[in-house]
Amino acid sequence: MSMADLAQLTAWRDALMAARYGGVRTVEYDGKRISYASDGEMVAALADLSRQIAGATDRIAVVRIQSSKGL
Repeated sequence: MSMADLAQLTAWRDALMAARYGGVRTVEYDGKRISYASDGEMVAALADLSRQIAGATDRIAVVRIQSSKGL
């Protein structure tokens, strides 16, 4: 299974949030259907998606290189 891109992760999160806040425990996306047994499972899935999204958006902004002549 390949790593999903940022757009796909965001779409999954948005679908899951809409279902959760709508009181629905079944989410459909890309022709797939997932049912969650509890709100706690949905919260865990949302937390995982949020971590993956944060990881996909964290980029190094500055790289500093330091060297010496060994003196």
